[in-house]
Amino acid sequence: MSKMQQWQMTELKNDFILVESEMPQIKTNEALVKIAGCGVCHTDLSFWHDGVRTKKELPLTLGHEISGTVIEGPAHLIGKNVIIPAVLPCGNCELCNKGRGNICQNQLMPGNDFHGGFASHIVVPFEHLCIVPDAVLTKYSLEQLSVIADAISTPYQVIKKSEIEAGDLAIVIGVGGVGVYGALIAKIMGAKVLAIDISDEKLKLAKSNGIDATLNSKGLDIKEIKSRVREIAKELGAPKFGWKIFEFSGTAPGQELAFNLITFTSTLSIVGFTMNKLEVRLSNLMAFDAKLIGTWGCKPELYSEVIELIASGELKIHDFIQTFPMSKINEVFKNTLEHKYDKRSVLVSDF
Repeated sequence: MSKMQQWQMTELKNDFILVESEMPQIKTNEALVKIAGCGVCHTDLSFWHDGVRTKKELPLTLGHEISGTVIEGPAHLIGKNVIIPAVLPCGNCELCNKGRGNICQNQLMPGNDFHGGFASHIVVPFEHLCIVPDAVLTKYSLEQLSVIADAISTPYQVIKKSEIEAGDLAIVIGVGGVGVYGALIAKIMGAKVLAIDISDEKLKLAKSNGIDATLNSKGLDIKEIKSRVREIAKELGAPKFGWKIFEFSGTAPGQELAFNLITFTSTLSIVGFTMNKLEVRLSNLMAFDAKLIGTWGCKPELYSEVIELIASGELKIHDFIQTFPMSKINEVFKNTLEHKYDKRSVLVSDF
């Protein structure tokens, strides 16, 4: 293919348009990757619909959850199947040197700092590309594995960061395309896992994949939910204290619930994003000797650990992915905005 195709965002809330251009030239630190698949993330919706500003001015090709094959670059990478980390740190700054490369202030993010993955090809710095072993491709297609770049690696990092231990109670709020992986990873790490959502379908899927308990919070007030959570913790034989709470829904009600579930020595991890603001009593953190932490993406060093979980069969992802031709991007974005999908959507290059 002598031309590159990109689905570009030109204005807020408008349809993406297909742009064709000459195949780009790469620099010495870059690789040209033929895209297999690119996942649709809530962050993409925030750029397209909610007015969150991208760092690169429009027009811009969105998409940061990318898998593909290197077709040009350093010799040792040519022909390799890779995952492109959603956060590409510089590797040399103060934060990178302290092991916090995921929040490197010089980082590059596909679909934000430069043209992303809703395209036929992408040019990226090659330093942090994560090679996919052939053995994993006997279980999953390369396009399915695109979700590693964010939907799986982000919860993996935050669950490790929470210092979860075997036997802990992990409360996962929102088990959609990202949160469900958080629930599964917490389970793999030995926690007793309670999934909370307002969708029976999502909760049923989580339960069928080994999650210990579920709770549909729709129509319940916070007091009722807290009471039910305490009952479930007792039924599971989980500790009364030290709960690990993960907020994945990216909604104000979800975040309000998560904060209100804090108890003695709890750790609350905020993963979902919303522009809405909450009114909370921060003194609860003091009174309960609790911790509140955030997370941003996943540092590239952890990607190999995620791939190993999938390769070993401990983490199964088939049930949580649905694929669509990339040419259906406008339909998929609109349906995602209207919550018509229960699984993570991956757009597969059909160029």
